[in-house]
Amino acid sequence: MQQIWRKGFLLIVVGVLWLGTACSLLQPPPRPVIPTPPPTARPIALAEVRDLVVDPVSTLVPAVDPEIEALMNAVSEQQLQGYVQTLEGFYTRNTFSVTDETDRGIGAARTWIFNEFVRVGNGRLQVQFDDFPLNFDGTVLQQQNVIATLPGTGPHPGVVVFVAHYDSRTVDFNDATGFAPGANDNASGVAAMLEIARILSSRTWNQTVVFVAFAAEEQGMFGSRHFVANRLLQGWLVDAALNNDIIGGHPGIPQSVRVFSPGPATNPARHLARYVNYIGGLYLPTFPATLEDAIDREGRYGDHISFINGGIPAVRLTESVETPEFQHNGLDTSDRLDYSYLKKVTQLNLVVLANAIGGPPPPPVPTVSPADQPGAYVLNWTPDPLAAGYVISFRPAESEELMPFRFVNSLQAGNVAITGLDPAMTYAVSLAALDENGRMGLFSTEVLVGP
Repeated sequence: MQQIWRKGFLLIVVGVLWLGTACSLLQPPPRPVIPTPPPTARPIALAEVRDLVVDPVSTLVPAVDPEIEALMNAVSEQQLQGYVQTLEGFYTRNTFSVTDETDRGIGAARTWIFNEFVRVGNGRLQVQFDDFPLNFDGTVLQQQNVIATLPGTGPHPGVVVFVAHYDSRTVDFNDATGFAPGANDNASGVAAMLEIARILSSRTWNQTVVFVAFAAEEQGMFGSRHFVANRLLQGWLVDAALNNDIIGGHPGIPQSVRVFSPGPATNPARHLARYVNYIGGLYLPTFPATLEDAIDREGRYGDHISFINGGIPAVRLTESVETPEFQHNGLDTSDRLDYSYLKKVTQLNLVVLANAIGGPPPPPVPTVSPADQPGAYVLNWTPDPLAAGYVISFRPAESEELMPFRFVNSLQAGNVAITGLDPAMTYAVSLAALDENGRMGLFSTEVLVGP
């Protein structure tokens, strides 16, 4: 019965992913957030629990890892500029443009992206095309996403996905021949992806990361909808997805980046956004990731929405202030970008990914029960042998701050009591695991506790 229910649920999700019109105002709703059931009514007597660690203290806390910091500093502004200029050089990457020329159109662009993944992959990236049919206004064309997988060495089956669309457009998104350089939208996102793939491929990591360059985003996210539906049916576990779209900046742009995710605060996408904000603040304190309480900019859309509609935590990173007059026309050229800004956005993405795939995997959802004194809770979970310690987040349910944190080392983990919290406050509780260098992996799903 459980298998029948699961198959039925996946078919419903896949159906939702393929619904919707292919217009520039596409705005799918965020996935519903199902509240976690309240904890058991009878409080646990702390004195009666065996092997319980009350208010653990640990010196192991999230920290800047020297190896990840060195990789962050290896991001090359020159490489990013070269990638953007090369993609611009295909004249147009429109979904309906030519596929049989070597230096022009979407066919030449995706071949170059494929070959570039192979070139920078250090023999570790597994690169493939992902074919899908696009039926748009009665026209059927074969399209291709480009996928590069960097396999992890750990036992956790989940993957982290980094995506950016590579197609471009003019004012008419069906214009197959007009000049559509798409330098900011979205050669900038593809450039960041290639540079991060180059740098991360120089090392091995605990968890698998998958880079995907999507086609047919401009006509309605067709590439990402195909990818998500197909991978869900294959049984993939996707822990998180980062979508980078329009991140190139311009001279004088405010030095921050927007991170879009839909509310409420308990939505898993917003929990991922908070993680991006926190890790970014550790490594790049002068370049904040600003949380935007929306699925996307008003009247706009992006490939992260396909993941959210599939029940996967996903966010969109976009430059702090956009210049709409240079979008979806021949003015979106490489000379208008600020490559120092693009470098910072790339660095932010790199440190987030490196912590997510280099730290321990997301912990299981803890069991959280009230204790027999006000403002105290007992947490139970199965510790991971890869974890040197844990961060426990008691986030006030309406707050966007992950803190207050409590820290637990590996010898204390699994059965702890936390006291001294506000008994009148509802908290969203979650765990993240730490390695011995302070790398912090992704957080578990939140559990609501309180009055």
